[in-house]
Amino acid sequence: MFRPILFLLALASVSFADSDKSSDPCAVIAGKSFMLPSDALACLKSFPFNETLRQNVLTDTISRVFDFYTFEDYYLDSPPPFQESTVNIRAALAAINTTKYATDYDFNVDLYNFVTRMNDGHTRWFPDCYTNFQNLLPAPIVSLEVDGIQSVYIIPDLVELIPLLGTNYTDLIKICWNSAGAKVISIEGQEPYTYVDFIAKTVSGNYLDHGRFGDLAGPTGVAQDSLTFELIAANSTKIETVTVPYIANFFGTNFTDRESYWANNCLANADTNGVDFKLSTELTFDTLPRKQPMGNIIDKSTSNGVGLPTQFEPTFPTVGGDQGVIKSYVLPGKKTGVMFVGSFDDDFTQFQNDTVSAITAFQKAGVTRLIIDLSNNGGGFICLGQFLHQYLAGARIGYPGFQSSVRANPLARKIVASDIELGLNDSFSFYTADNYAFFNGTQMSAADDYMTPDVTVVINGRTDVNSQRFHDTCNLTYVVPIPNNPPFDLQNVAIVSNGNCASTCAMFSTLMNEREHVKIAVWGGKPFENVEFKGMAGNQVLEWFDIDSEIKTANLKDDPLAPADLLVSGDFRHNWRTAWSYFDENEPIAYVSELPRFRFPYTLETYNNPPKFVALCGGNAFCISVL
Repeated sequence: MFRPILFLLALASVSFADSDKSSDPCAVIAGKSFMLPSDALACLKSFPFNETLRQNVLTDTISRVFDFYTFEDYYLDSPPPFQESTVNIRAALAAINTTKYATDYDFNVDLYNFVTRMNDGHTRWFPDCYTNFQNLLPAPIVSLEVDGIQSVYIIPDLVELIPLLGTNYTDLIKICWNSAGAKVISIEGQEPYTYVDFIAKTVSGNYLDHGRFGDLAGPTGVAQDSLTFELIAANSTKIETVTVPYIANFFGTNFTDRESYWANNCLANADTNGVDFKLSTELTFDTLPRKQPMGNIIDKSTSNGVGLPTQFEPTFPTVGGDQGVIKSYVLPGKKTGVMFVGSFDDDFTQFQNDTVSAITAFQKAGVTRLIIDLSNNGGGFICLGQFLHQYLAGARIGYPGFQSSVRANPLARKIVASDIELGLNDSFSFYTADNYAFFNGTQMSAADDYMTPDVTVVINGRTDVNSQRFHDTCNLTYVVPIPNNPPFDLQNVAIVSNGNCASTCAMFSTLMNEREHVKIAVWGGKPFENVEFKGMAGNQVLEWFDIDSEIKTANLKDDPLAPADLLVSGDFRHNWRTAWSYFDENEPIAYVSELPRFRFPYTLETYNNPPKFVALCGGNAFCISVL
């Protein structure tokens, strides 16, 4: 997104009473990429609590952005099986606003934890000052089936993976490499699956269900120094107690001391707050491209991810378009093609061309069955999800998305009305009606007011007011022709993933399930507990910069309902649109439980080996006999 150079930067002053660099906890860790969590925490806790900053972040900004949040009233009593994600959002914010905090860190972490524990990966508070660190545990765990029994193990390839982080990391840790492949008996005194569920509830925060493993090996933040395991080493029967240290990794902006840490990582900067797009002389109605809606999650716990060891990289020759996020190959037997779609957040045009190239290559190779691998796909451009659905299902299906709507709160109504009065179009705002279409496929005019009449719904006893429903206009952004009929019989198409398929990925897989009845399988997860195949399913996400820009571009920043500019560097993102289920158009897809038709545990052979488990899928009943 283009951001004009002109901006207003508001600064908040913080007093640093101790100017002695020798006792400055931030100077101790300056210039280091890895450090002890306690050293990092000492720096972060050196900034005193500031009531002005609390009111700016909590009262003047976040509480007002929640007015746009589509799921607020659902959280009062979340329906099964998502009932654990139940909270009175306004009461929780009020409690945080009256709590006494010693440091700015304590306040922000309390707020961060509250929003995270809502388990909506679309809606998160990321204060850059305190989320620029990640704790890395040199003993990641995995659930494996061994001899027909699923248990938790230290990853078998520990020796191959951990050194990939470099000597700056490994020089700080003291761990027995013999722990590789050890069976985990307990974590912090708890049964391992129980502890994993605790982490999913309190740390992970991206998914409403808890069937996945949480962020145990690499959580955002530096709250914990170590984990204590009871282990049985491979080829042993003896239970040993091992304390494994966390090492903190810093991935923010460089600094030399406390003052420069605050200035470089904590204060609002040119990218923090939104802008008035009308003020840029470079933006005109004729030259500015239409804004592309995004549906994705942001997971800072993957900030220091590393690639697979070479022995686990795919060895199958790729076919078709394979330069972007799509990697395609043909399984042995030459009947089944695999299209790995790692993301919908890539070059918009290349994704479409790569899809065509892959499908064409499969057809030329005589492939008759197709597997779509969506493992670890966190979403991206909404229109690329709809494009892939329509390309696989054929133009004959018509509109390839969901009915959608936004909250019609008073400020949202004013934005739409002002956009119309100002003559704005879809190049300037996501609120203008020409972003959307009527149900008959006709694109709305920018002058249409889809907030009037509004649609009143009752959720958990509360009346919520929504806009009229509409369709997306993704077809206007396709650069390749859509085949009229499916390139493969949809009965011979299957989707596999590890359950980590969120946002646009979730909408794509849900559409393929609800409309096309495509079979879906999930690998891994906790045994004896359901895993939703679609992960977190909402719809369009607006970052803080986006919603603030909508308000400013509509000339409404001075409205008493408008959020204030943030004084600190951070992002409060939120689910801005609702996707309504194809099964039941009175229910958001986020709250419709849809389980995979098949579940497969990881084994020693398939763990961390995507081509292997997909190849096994290609050779079992799921992908052959059932198809």
